[in-house]
Amino acid sequence: MIRIVFQELALFLVPFALFALVLVLTRRRVLAIESWSQSAAWLALAGLLLVVGGFVLMGVFGETHTGGYVPPHMEDGKPVPGGFR
Repeated sequence: MIRIVFQELALFLVPFALFALVLVLTRRRVLAIESWSQSAAWLALAGLLLVVGGFVLMGVFGETHTGGYVPPHMEDGKPVPGGFR
């Protein structure tokens, strides 16, 4: 679950990182509030669109489990790992 949260957080931050790269390449101050104030709303919207797209792609192409979860158990004195069956 934590992997999904980090993936979506990374997708949200991609537009901000690209804009910071543009600021560096154009030799403008990256940490100045004036550089970000005009573009912050658009960057947040682009990040949210990437997150929604990531969720949609994960839902369409993600791994699905049709069976139930079988917890770890013992068979003939040997441990059997759990998983979806």
